[in-house]
Amino acid sequence: MPSTQQLEDLTTQVRRDILRMVHKVNSGHPGGSLGCAEFFVTLYQDIMEYSTDFDMNGIGEDLFFLSNGHISPVYYSVLARSGFFPVDELNTFRLINSRLQGHPTTHEGLPGVRIASGSLGQGMSVAIGAAQAKKLNKDSHLVYSLHGDGELQEGQNWEAIMYAAGNQVDNLIATVDLNGQQIDGSTDTVLPMGSLRAKFEAFGWTVVDIENGNDIESILKGMAEAKSKTGQGKPVCVLLKTVMGNGVDFMMHTHAWHGKAPNDEQLEIGLSQNPETLGDY
Repeated sequence: MPSTQQLEDLTTQVRRDILRMVHKVNSGHPGGSLGCAEFFVTLYQDIMEYSTDFDMNGIGEDLFFLSNGHISPVYYSVLARSGFFPVDELNTFRLINSRLQGHPTTHEGLPGVRIASGSLGQGMSVAIGAAQAKKLNKDSHLVYSLHGDGELQEGQNWEAIMYAAGNQVDNLIATVDLNGQQIDGSTDTVLPMGSLRAKFEAFGWTVVDIENGNDIESILKGMAEAKSKTGQGKPVCVLLKTVMGNGVDFMMHTHAWHGKAPNDEQLEIGLSQNPETLGDY
């Protein structure tokens, strides 16, 4: 397993990738991508068991589904730097005929991507279906998913959440990126959701909190706890408390960078705060 320093170095490089990808095409979603960089790096470099010899069925390996597909920059960067496809393909982000579209799509045949995720609120249902398929196949591996906190305002999630508990889908770890921001403002301003812990527990889930979701060691500890609670008759929810725009000071703690690209000057500032560690693409 990589050391904490190696994971932190990769996270810094991933942040550079995100900034450069979005800047080049003046389009994309840097805020949530930056906020989840530590989580994605830790998930793919330490937590999950998978093969880069990609197969859509994913038999005999852990699966991951990204529900809030607009944070594709961090997803693409980590997939590439984990060996799913060449790192220099990041140069093609959001270009015509690229496999790296603004929202992940299976139509382009990109290794690592098993669902198209652009319409919010659907990833929970897909993850539950995949988890049930693993049970039917007597495959002991786990299914992981990631969701935005604002995304949980979509009603389909709660039908799926109720279904998962009712059917004891206990090989699922669904993580919620709890950054308190969404496209039009803070989640408390747009539509307050109260206690997500209380809601998930009321729906029959086990809940694990990661108070510092931008700290590698905290993520490792929290996800190990979540994994230890699988197989006990309940699905597991991880509430991952992150900072939107983490690692770039002027993008942090605000919804303003949900879907806005940095200009040339802002890019240089962001890159200066995240020195090159593993080599730019």
